[in-house]
Amino acid sequence: MIHRTARALLQRIREGDAGSPGDQAVARVLDAAVIRASLPVDSRVVLAGDDEYPPQLEHLSDPPLALFVRGRPVGAVTSMVAIVGARNCSDLGRDLARELARSLAAHGAVVVSGAARGIDAAAHEGALDAGGITLAVLGCGIDAVYPPGSGPLVGRILERGSVVSEYPPGVPPDGFRFPARNRIVAALCRAVVVVEGAARSGSLISAEHALELGRDVFAVPGAVTNPLAEAPHRLIREGAALIRGAEDMLADLGIEAGAQVSFDDLELPGPERAAFRALRGSVVPDRVAGELGIPVPEALSLLLRLELRGLVRSVGGRFERRLAGAGPSRTGGAGIGRNPSPPAAGGPPVEA
Repeated sequence: MIHRTARALLQRIREGDAGSPGDQAVARVLDAAVIRASLPVDSRVVLAGDDEYPPQLEHLSDPPLALFVRGRPVGAVTSMVAIVGARNCSDLGRDLARELARSLAAHGAVVVSGAARGIDAAAHEGALDAGGITLAVLGCGIDAVYPPGSGPLVGRILERGSVVSEYPPGVPPDGFRFPARNRIVAALCRAVVVVEGAARSGSLISAEHALELGRDVFAVPGAVTNPLAEAPHRLIREGAALIRGAEDMLADLGIEAGAQVSFDDLELPGPERAAFRALRGSVVPDRVAGELGIPVPEALSLLLRLELRGLVRSVGGRFERRLAGAGPSRTGGAGIGRNPSPPAAGGPPVEA
């Protein structure tokens, strides 16, 4: 049965003729006036069927009846890609998420994530660093700042993008709400990119929703001994596209990649350039010294200078390259290519 208005549908749910038992229980205590009065002054309610309601959410079997929105209108946004992953991510994973988001934003795509710490935060930051647009989907009421300490990030997102939730003000960030949130992340986007995640990562939930909805799923591989690589490796074995970085992702999405910054294009003094080129993988200073034929203290000095430039990092006494664009010595950005086409209209709890 088609309900022409939100009021009619809400009444049917209250009467027990639609929705789940949980929906019916909530609907019976909803008070529209109270909800609107508790909304932050810069927010609004977007009902299913409104012009701002994203049509791709209608692909869900249980689309939200309404979205609570702060920031830019979301209905006009058509080119969205989600970047998700572990909250307790590695430095490399954080850099990669930021660089992927930066490349997407530079090419006109909107980066979507969940505003959690770790990979989510890095994705939002990368899009903002590129001067692009990003959208955060919350697993709590639109008036909440979660996780604690994310207020500055949410503020930056609102300057250029949007924050949305299906939950009215006052709804706490209970663990079971985050998997439900992930279905909205997947439905909004044309593709989901999983950077890092453990075996029980909520990123798998986002990927599963994406597959059910016919969206593309990409995963970044890692070392087989790294627990944070378990979710991406599982997805790759099940058919997700393996990507090694931004160029793979842009190519698979059909986005023309502009000129990308390479560390080899940076102007470095000869000894520092030689030391940088000697970093193939994660190596100790002794190995660099042996390859360059210089004393270990001299090699260590060169590596520390590269680290101060933001080009390498030290992890457990070993040095490795940082991703292009991840450090402060970045000298440029990706060019603007064509925008991707939108999707057709029509134990303890995990959090990410």
